[in-house]
Amino acid sequence: MKLITAVIQPGRLDDVRSALVDAGATGLTVARVKGHGAQQGRTEYYRGEAHAVEFRDKLRLELLTADEEAERIVDVIVAAARTGAIGDGKVWVTDVSHVVRVRTGERGPEAV
Repeated sequence: MKLITAVIQPGRLDDVRSALVDAGATGLTVARVKGHGAQQGRTEYYRGEAHAVEFRDKLRLELLTADEEAERIVDVIVAAARTGAIGDGKVWVTDVSHVVRVRTGERGPEAV
């Protein structure tokens, strides 16, 4: 099993979610996060005054999938999240050794 984690622009959530549903992915966890990558911070102006914004709003998505589905799901996320601008995000995959579905007690791939 694999845990796929993606950090994306908030405005791309609907597109990514729709693409994942179309791809047959089940289950998705979304959290609001703040951070920065290569672009670091930026300066925004409010009522003529400059304000430094060090961290940008992002969304962190997590989903569990079977080993053989991981690359396809990553490709779906990347295609749906891409705008071509700096700050589009990152996707990474982590091995998961054990999963238990709390409601039923199912373990392993059946719990996904």
